[in-house]
Amino acid sequence: MPIDTFRTATSDDADAIADLVNRAYRPPAGAAGWTHESELVTGARINAAQVRLTLAQDDSHILLGLQQARLCACVNVVADGDGCYIGMLAVDPAIQAGGLGKQMLTHAEQFARQHFQASYCHMTVLSARPELLAYYLRRGYRQTGEYQPFPHDANAGTPLRADLQIEVLRKTLTD
Repeated sequence: MPIDTFRTATSDDADAIADLVNRAYRPPAGAAGWTHESELVTGARINAAQVRLTLAQDDSHILLGLQQARLCACVNVVADGDGCYIGMLAVDPAIQAGGLGKQMLTHAEQFARQHFQASYCHMTVLSARPELLAYYLRRGYRQTGEYQPFPHDANAGTPLRADLQIEVLRKTLTD
């Protein structure tokens, strides 16, 4: 079932967003879903207070995807010069692999073009996640050759590998 409603999050959505993101990125061992990174990073990916701070930032929006009024996906879009940063794309693990991530990503890119007049989008992906990297490459993102260290100071969990890095991807937006 596709997403039937998109809307912009408010601070009232913070707890539900944090729950969704943590279930998608850092579920308990043996949980469903192919996008999680539990084998690479421990601890919560985000908490409700961090979501509220993200929502309070100028030019930062968390977009929600709903199925019959139930939260099933989210993504953060942040204006960044002539482009936008896209992050925190999450789909409920129980319904992943049904095209909802692609639908949410397309909505985020359209929002970036329409709301911020962005000419490109960029994102970061854990370099140790080849299946996730391949997913974004199929969606038109390109590797930039830029790598950054894992953001230890972002309160986004603890890496289980000392060599863990994030890779920057970029996509040019067209009308």
